Amino acid sequence: MTTENKIVAITGAGRGIGRATAIHLAARGARLVLGARSEAEIAIVAGEIEASGGEAVYRAIDVTRPVDLEALVKLACKRFGRLDVIINNAGIGPLSRFEALKVDDWDAMIDVNLKGALYGIAAALPVFKRQDTGHVINVVSTAGLKIVPTMGVYAATKNALRTATEALRQESGKNLRVTEISPGFIDTTFADAAIADPDIRAAILRRKEELAISPTAIARAIAFAIEQPSDVEIGSIVVRPTAQD
Repeated sequence: MTTENKIVAITGAGRGIGRATAIHLAARGARLVLGARSEAEIAIVAGEIEASGGEAVYRAIDVTRPVDLEALVKLACKRFGRLDVIINNAGIGPLSRFEALKVDDWDAMIDVNLKGALYGIAAALPVFKRQDTGHVINVVSTAGLKIVPTMGVYAATKNALRTATEALRQESGKNLRVTEISPGFIDTTFADAAIADPDIRAAILRRKEELAISPTAIARAIAFAIEQPSDVEIGSIVVRPTAQD
């Protein structure tokens, strides 16, 4: 039960849950392959890991482009000879009410939150099949467990990914592990930075100040799933503040 020398690729690794997960796994001996839109951000994360004695490589990617996910997986194989885990973490949350008709935002959430994760799966599966082992971890959300106003499309993308994750788990056989992680209210800039409506943004910021927990809580849950023996699969983990409804 260890992450020692596991080769782990993470999307959305420049900040928030992705950054916390990269640093936490590196401290536990994993070797990281980091992807995010901002090369500057992931370079900083990789630098922190290497300054602490860990090992990380990185590549700027856009998860809406399948070729970018393929390039991230190829980077893992070129540098480390294999890929043990892919964490499809990249996500966006420009929340709004339906009547605002933010159709472009709806499309963007579908492209990043759902299709981006599917592209990650598509890039990793051939490698996992060749190795006869691998682990897919998809970061979904408790927003899909309790539906609330302003989060309709965001929750829909996360529940679509939840459905795809379960189907993949059932198809996966004995040598591929599949895990979904559902974070609750986490202390990141993920949602508030993208919300145009000032009232919704203010409500999110108040809520975050009241109860949000550290992204390291999600990192620990991800590490727990990875660390299990190869014949043990953690299918689903929900991590949220104790005060969250």
